[in-house]
Amino acid sequence: MKLFESANIGKLVLKNRIVMAPMHIGSILETDGRLSERGIEYYAARAKGGTGLLIAGMVRVDRKVEPIPDLQWTDFMADRRMYMWRINELAEAVHDYGAKMALQLTAGWGRNAYLEVIRNVGAVFPSAAPCFRDTSIMAREITTEEVEHLVKAFEISAEMVSRAGIDAIEIHGHDGYLLDAFTDALWNKRTDKYGGDLEDRLRFPLEVIEAVKRGAGKNFPIIYRLSLTHPIDGGRGIEEGLKICRQLEGAGVDALDIDTGCYEVRYWAIPPTTQPPGCMVHLAESVKKVVKVPVIIAGKLGYPELAEKILQEGKADFIALGRPLIADPEWPNKVREGRLEDICPCIGENEGCVGRGQQNKYISCAVNPASGRERELAIRPAEKVKSVLVVGGGPAGMEAARVAALRGHKVTLWEKSGALGGNLIAASVPDFKDDYRKLLNYLSTQVKKLGVNVELRKEATPELIQKMKPDVVFLATGGTPIIPDIPGTQKEKVVAAVDVLLGKKQIGEWAVVVGGGLVGCETALFLAQRGRKITIIEILDSVAPDLFSSNRQHLLKLLTEANVKILTDTRVLEITDEGIVVVDQYDKKSTIEAHTVVFAVGLKPEDKISGDALRDKVPDFHIIGDCTEPRKVMDAIREGFRTARLI
Repeated sequence: MKLFESANIGKLVLKNRIVMAPMHIGSILETDGRLSERGIEYYAARAKGGTGLLIAGMVRVDRKVEPIPDLQWTDFMADRRMYMWRINELAEAVHDYGAKMALQLTAGWGRNAYLEVIRNVGAVFPSAAPCFRDTSIMAREITTEEVEHLVKAFEISAEMVSRAGIDAIEIHGHDGYLLDAFTDALWNKRTDKYGGDLEDRLRFPLEVIEAVKRGAGKNFPIIYRLSLTHPIDGGRGIEEGLKICRQLEGAGVDALDIDTGCYEVRYWAIPPTTQPPGCMVHLAESVKKVVKVPVIIAGKLGYPELAEKILQEGKADFIALGRPLIADPEWPNKVREGRLEDICPCIGENEGCVGRGQQNKYISCAVNPASGRERELAIRPAEKVKSVLVVGGGPAGMEAARVAALRGHKVTLWEKSGALGGNLIAASVPDFKDDYRKLLNYLSTQVKKLGVNVELRKEATPELIQKMKPDVVFLATGGTPIIPDIPGTQKEKVVAAVDVLLGKKQIGEWAVVVGGGLVGCETALFLAQRGRKITIIEILDSVAPDLFSSNRQHLLKLLTEANVKILTDTRVLEITDEGIVVVDQYDKKSTIEAHTVVFAVGLKPEDKISGDALRDKVPDFHIIGDCTEPRKVMDAIREGFRTARLI
């Protein structure tokens, strides 16, 4: 496979063409910005898993121009010599596995900075502009002297990290962050030497490249990560992006790492499950036509066949994987060994890898709870082998069975339906949820490969469980759809969203989806893409409010493109033969024509087996997943994993 051919970036020889994409990892740093032992273990696990080049993202070269309030430090710093011993330790840990280590040096956040930062110390930008997270706060125009100070800071940091054993430096010039913003006329309206035409707007990044060469050495490998386009009104188009690529090559960079977008369209930089695989490959292909240096591409490429095809067709030279390597650090080794069914797939949920960091929680993963805590949450053999019964074959139950079996326990799984998967089965039906289908297949395959005794169409009762006499019981019976007590819900036209997705009900041409959460919005999109005329009714003032920001951005875009009508602050009064009667926030009643009314207002815990009926009759008893409280896939997987690793 071309994925596993060696290749060069400048003088740097890599054992394969798999790159760990740079990602912000604030939650696995020390509070002063030093890399933590946990951070070293995080990268070492991916090196051990077979990745050729790892790039640590968002490494700050300075803390003066963009200060961060005390006790709110979330950035990896490379501005002090006392921090270099940890960086050296990182490099050596990665080198132990034959991989190479790069740091992505950044000028800073600009107007993208976190709320606590902009509210306490403000933000800087090429020109004054509203901050992204709070548009009532203006980022000030950075001074010429401050830009020059940052250029010098790049030189100092480059010298230090190269001496610390780092193999390459990537310059952080994408996603609308500070350095990237200088290159786009949309944001750069300066009148000094760093503003004006494209040549002057590129002055800052070109000076940074020169500074890195002065600090690290003229032949030290430099990668530049560039947003080829900013696909928003007035943003950079592809032709200007290609001109910038040629300029960067001329300035001496050894590789170009291509992506696109900015915070307004973050579903490009952090593609959700609704984005198609390889969503940015066309950009790399266009860059390949105008430069000779290697091109790296990211963007939902955790599919081995697709990654190989891109390389074989010459559309890129390296494949960058970010979240797929968080989901499964062993991705490269499993691909090389032909163990594709053993790859734990990224589902693009973004709640664990990015969302948790924004909630001041350590980095994790919806499908790999050990990510970011590789040592503490490692699966270890059980001290005593036990008989384990898992009741319910949804994601929580399958994960508990998988982990318990890995630890050496004798595991039986009872599932009352004819298939494993629980609510994952319905969730994975839409084409845009194919990543969830891959997760379902992964979990069910692993359970069977690990020798779990799976009994389908086996409905558990307290009596059957007691008769089996297991040492440990996991109750993971999931949740069932809620149909609220509203006049008319008994009509034939009323159906639960899960039954729509499973194809159990014919849907009329005009349909109303009651409930604008994730399930309601995805069901509406699923139906609209199949030619139905859809209206979403939501009692709150917005739809999908708890969805991760980039996922929500893209889902709303798709709903708009599918002509789905959304009514918020609207309550259902009655289901009639003609349709559905609603009332808005102004107490105005109206009737919406509907041949079918789909309810997507949540789940209630499945309670046919009471925990109280078993708690005193089983030595070790756990209730996990939606039968505790219906939530997201990440919560189900985490509960299954964390409890099963301790029994």
